[in-house]
Amino acid sequence: MKHFPIFMALEGRRVVVSGGGEAALAKLRLLLKTEAKLTVVAKTPAPEIVDWAAEGRLTLIDRAMEAGDALCARLFYAANEDDAEDARVADLAHRDGALVNVVDNLQDSQFITPAMVDRDPVVVAIGTEGAAPVLARAIKKDIEERLSPRLGLMARIGKAFRAKADALPFGVKRREFWADYYAQDIATEDAAASTLDSLLDKHLNASAKEGRVELVGAGPGDPDLLTLKARKALDAADVVIYDRLVAPEILELARREAVMLSAGKEGFGPSVTQDAINDMIVTHARDGAHVVRLKSGDPTMFGRLDEEIAACDAAGIAWSVVPGITSASAAVAALGQSFTKRGRNSGVRFITGHDTKGFADHDWKTLAREGEVAAIYMGKKSARFIQGRLLMHGADALTQVTVIENASRPEQRILATTLGELEPTLTNAKLAGPALVFLGLAPRAALSAAQQHEMEAAI
Repeated sequence: MKHFPIFMALEGRRVVVSGGGEAALAKLRLLLKTEAKLTVVAKTPAPEIVDWAAEGRLTLIDRAMEAGDALCARLFYAANEDDAEDARVADLAHRDGALVNVVDNLQDSQFITPAMVDRDPVVVAIGTEGAAPVLARAIKKDIEERLSPRLGLMARIGKAFRAKADALPFGVKRREFWADYYAQDIATEDAAASTLDSLLDKHLNASAKEGRVELVGAGPGDPDLLTLKARKALDAADVVIYDRLVAPEILELARREAVMLSAGKEGFGPSVTQDAINDMIVTHARDGAHVVRLKSGDPTMFGRLDEEIAACDAAGIAWSVVPGITSASAAVAALGQSFTKRGRNSGVRFITGHDTKGFADHDWKTLAREGEVAAIYMGKKSARFIQGRLLMHGADALTQVTVIENASRPEQRILATTLGELEPTLTNAKLAGPALVFLGLAPRAALSAAQQHEMEAAI
């Protein structure tokens, strides 16, 4: 982000525009919606500017700009539609201490004016840092159609009602009151005032809200793979208790006011205990919060889901599960492979490399058979153990193995190897992110290259 969006207080503040043509008019039509003290400096101002000056809506200086014209100005627009003149007046404004925008010149501007959806006092600003103004206009059009034209009226009346609404406890109850109000489309001031009074009475006399828990899958990391239901849960959550592997981009989607609590777990490393996580969930839900327990991938896959459900049941707290795309599905898609294939395998095993007791033991004899396919979660640090167990039970050292680090994320990495070379391949790769190990699968492109090499060697 090269431009940080802010809303600047302009009430009673001086804003200066240099120029009297179409570019200046475009800026003035926006600025006249503010309560700023506007000054236009132009030798040949457009008739509209002359009329606005006659109406007292702005001050017109009908000459070329001089030093001192932008003194005490909070903002300055160079809108002369002439590069040399814009550069000259921008330099003068800089010396006078104003923040300068040169119209249609991103490089020489200290600030930019975004596209805006105006439902005063509700204002939505849309910026693309000059990269795609057409896109900004398309987004503006979409938002314009979604927001009621009466939203500004409702917001102004709601603002005046805030002192009365403070009778509700701060937090969930107050948010629910305002959510109820703004969910309506009210046409008149009298209707809005009446609605606010009745809603306040309803919420003041409502019984205490019971908390609830949603156990939500965050998917493998790519925010585009987050389900719509998970997105809605994040948008409504009062408290989000999240795992270490949940991508920061997904945490950004949570409601701004939500309490964000890390419940990180790391194999063979420092971790928040499961009992402590259960306590966090139950404590916040008992306080009436909508708790989202956010887990990487799918909560039903090696996510200690049953333990957290049991804790909710024991505390009498309502819960629901929102499944997510498991990391193995995203990873196998990156390989260009499927879990099952006619003539190769009719089943796939999802196993873990380690559990709470250490390295996990499995039916290694069955897994060692030719054609078996397995997706091994948490297999990075247990790779040597897995390799040894499989080879000990007769697995072919040339069995294809693929390791996918950070599946679905921009930093995704794919390593194609064999069971016999799994270690030291992993050690040499110095993987830093979460990784899945696939037994019996290879990336389609790597597999094609290997087959081509074998054909060339045979000739």
